[in-house]
Amino acid sequence: MSTPPLTILLVDDDAPLRERLARALAERGFEVVQAEDHGEAIAIARSRPLDRAIVDLRMPGPSGLVVVQELHALQPELQIVVVTGYGSIATAVEAMRHGARDYLTKPAHADQILAAFDADHEAPPSEPEYEVPSLAKVEREHIERVLQECNGNISRAARVLGMHRRTLQYKLAKFPVRR
Repeated sequence: MSTPPLTILLVDDDAPLRERLARALAERGFEVVQAEDHGEAIAIARSRPLDRAIVDLRMPGPSGLVVVQELHALQPELQIVVVTGYGSIATAVEAMRHGARDYLTKPAHADQILAAFDADHEAPPSEPEYEVPSLAKVEREHIERVLQECNGNISRAARVLGMHRRTLQYKLAKFPVRR
């Protein structure tokens, strides 16, 4: 008697990418269930047991972080990997705090994602595998993200960041932001 294939929930609003990844995972022997947004993903998680989930960070409606948190609450043993095209250290830490097993930036192919599920996260690496960014770089990334979420509105971004508009303009003058 053979064991049933592992079931993977794939949550991404980019239909062509989602379908391509679902096909690649199915070719590797997994049963893949697809969802395009928060509501669909949570409905699937309530209706059936899942072994793994791959969640995109940015999607319409509640973000992938909310999806991760709710999936983890519904099925605590579910292994979740977050995949995003908008990676930052802050969102990676937040995803892990909400129950994600790993965090990958796009483009990530099926083998990379499966390796993230299989990686042993119990033993810390002897040396960091990444370079720790400077405080200025982290601040710049945070300001860029907030400014982007505020659609380039400097006054609104300053309120969200809790700083005076002139201070934000001064910081923006030091490094040009992609808008």
